[in-house]
Amino acid sequence: MPRTKFVLIGSGLAGGLLAAYLGRRGHDVDLYERRADPREGNIVGGRSINLAISTRGIHALEQIGIADEALQHAIPMRGRTIHDKSGALHFTPYDVDPKKCINSIGRASLNTTVIEAAQRYPNVRVHFNNRCTDVDLDLAVAHLETANGTETVRGDAVIGVDGAFSAVRKSMQQKIGNFQYDESYLAHGYKELTIPPGPDGSWRIEKNALHIWPRKSFMMIALPNPDGSFTCTLFWEFEGSRSFATTKTDDDVRQFFDDEFQDAVPLMPTLLEDFRQNPTGSLVTIRCAPWFYRDKVCLLGDAAHAVVPFYGQGMNAAFEDCVVLDECLEKFPNNRERAFTEYFSRRKENADALADLAIGNFIEMRDKTTSRAFRAKKRLDHFLEAALPGIYLPLYTMVTFTRIPYSVAAKRARAQDMLVYTSLIVISAILIGVAAFLVAH
Repeated sequence: MPRTKFVLIGSGLAGGLLAAYLGRRGHDVDLYERRADPREGNIVGGRSINLAISTRGIHALEQIGIADEALQHAIPMRGRTIHDKSGALHFTPYDVDPKKCINSIGRASLNTTVIEAAQRYPNVRVHFNNRCTDVDLDLAVAHLETANGTETVRGDAVIGVDGAFSAVRKSMQQKIGNFQYDESYLAHGYKELTIPPGPDGSWRIEKNALHIWPRKSFMMIALPNPDGSFTCTLFWEFEGSRSFATTKTDDDVRQFFDDEFQDAVPLMPTLLEDFRQNPTGSLVTIRCAPWFYRDKVCLLGDAAHAVVPFYGQGMNAAFEDCVVLDECLEKFPNNRERAFTEYFSRRKENADALADLAIGNFIEMRDKTTSRAFRAKKRLDHFLEAALPGIYLPLYTMVTFTRIPYSVAAKRARAQDMLVYTSLIVISAILIGVAAFLVAH
């Protein structure tokens, strides 16, 4: 394979992993990040919706040989613990197989792992405190702001792995005439809160579960951390009679939490400080096309397809992008534009499907998880999965515990649901008919 000079913009999770993949192939890689080195403790607090790594992301780490290293501090979550307003708890496993779980993992530790994996290759260099301001698409040149002024770096190709508000994508929007772009926000924002560990460092609620306080139009979730704490995230409307906009004082905050999350309040001694000090983040879905320009520029991860976090698949999908792009570059070693084209064709439909699934799962988590009908449907899903192994797979299982393409999983789930509901209607009609016959005779 010809040695290519890649300039990567963004050393977040996917940027670090992609640098490792490209370094392994023998390419020359310069990775530029606008923030400081996360290994020096420069993590900005208050915005770290905890990560849930599952099959797709783990597979990507396995291919580069760092899965065990990355997962050593991860905490398996085997299902959802639903907290009713009354304080009652309902646990629903994610899968019929209790060994199948999603894993709560800290962003900082995982970011450190992938960056260090990339730096093990002598042909990979990582540069922090370098902010990309513009990209010359035709020349594959990135313009950077550094601590000492400005710098221009040239490669054979520039890859934007710089997140939802990507500078590389912005350059493509401005300079590609037929570039398609859609940016949509939820009416909800999010705020990070904390449940600290117990006095002995223990977890104060069930460790091996994703906790959800569903309240119809809003919700709070909590994911476990290795130190015994839980990172909580409140998803709430920006505007409205009860919203971030109308909850200004400490008394307002305390009253809201006492009303809605009564069982959580005693576990959150820093609630008022967290609510006051942590920023309120936005939830954006970004779709665009194409993800590449000739053989010079390409987008990956959130830069290409940001999704809301409610399926826990944003990072997993970005890691899967790395696997697919690596496969395409291997398949077409002498034709980078064709590799970029195939990567885009393989991933675009699946990214769009995931975006829809993530928004749908928000409605499910905040609204449906408390209903008996929802829990009955989950039990039916698990029964059918056990009774028909390899034939019937619930949507959540396909998305989270397999590598079935997202778009295929969505279509298959719709077909399965139609079959199940039709069967239930037919069975009900037969039972009603039999009952009527018995009554008549």
